Amino acid sequence: MRPRLNLVIGGTLVAGLVAMAVTALVWTPASPVRVNIRVRLQPPSGQYWLGTDEFGRDVLSRLMAGAQTSLSVALATVAVAMAIGIAVGVTSGFFRGWVDRLLMMGNDALLAFPGILLALGLLAVIGPSQWGIVLALGLAYAPTVARVVRGQVLSLREREFVEASRALGNGEGYTLVRHVLPHTVSPLIVLATSMCGWVILAESALSFLGLGVPPPAPTWGNMLSAARPFMETAPLLAVVPGVMIALCLLGANLLGDALRDLLDPRMLGQ
Repeated sequence: MRPRLNLVIGGTLVAGLVAMAVTALVWTPASPVRVNIRVRLQPPSGQYWLGTDEFGRDVLSRLMAGAQTSLSVALATVAVAMAIGIAVGVTSGFFRGWVDRLLMMGNDALLAFPGILLALGLLAVIGPSQWGIVLALGLAYAPTVARVVRGQVLSLREREFVEASRALGNGEGYTLVRHVLPHTVSPLIVLATSMCGWVILAESALSFLGLGVPPPAPTWGNMLSAARPFMETAPLLAVVPGVMIALCLLGANLLGDALRDLLDPRMLGQ
C-alpha cells in the first residue's frame, strides 16, 4: 500500500512540475521579465494571482518560468551525470585491475567533496550560467552514479549468464552491452529520479548565492534571494518559491522511493 501511495503522491507532484514547465514554454500570464514599477509589491489580485515583486513583475509568471529553468537544468544535469558515471562505473567494475584502482581513486577523491562545494568551485572558474550549472552539478553527482554502477557490475560480471556469453565466444564489449548493462537500468532509474530533486535543490541554492542563472532570468533560487529585504512587507515573495522547491523535492523523493520498492525484487515481500 505504501509504495502505491508514494507513487501517487510523488507522481502527482512531479507531473505538476512538468506541466507547469511545459506550459511556461508557450504561455505565461504576463512577461516574467517585464518591469513595471507602478505596480511593485502588489498583493494577490484578479490581475496578479500571486502579486508582483519589487520591480512590478508578475510572480506567477516568474514562478512558471522558474519551473521551466529548474526542470531543464535538472534533466540536463542528470543526463551528464549518468553519461559520465555509467562510463566510469562500467569500465571500472568490468575490467577490474589497475583500471579499477585508478578510476576509483579519482572517483573517491571527488566523493570526498560535498557536491554543492565542488559545484561552487567549478562555477567560480567557469562563471555562472545555465550550462555552467549543468556541467558543474553533472560532474559533482557523476561519482555517485559511478559507485552505484560499479557495484552492480561487480555483482554481475561473474554470474552464469555472463560466463555463458563468454563461453559462446562473445567479446567483452558485446557481453558488457548485451548482458551486463541492461541489469543496471532499475537502480539507475531510481537514482535518476531522486537526483532530479537533489539538482533542483542545488540549483536553487547556487542561484540564491548568485552563482546560478544570471538575472533577469527567473529561477526559484534568485526569487528567494531577491525576496529577503521584503520578508515583512511582502512575505509571499519568499513563501511561494520556497514551497515550490519543497514540493518538488518531496515529489522526487517519494517517486524515487516508490520506484525502488516496485523495481527491487527484495522489496516485494515487505
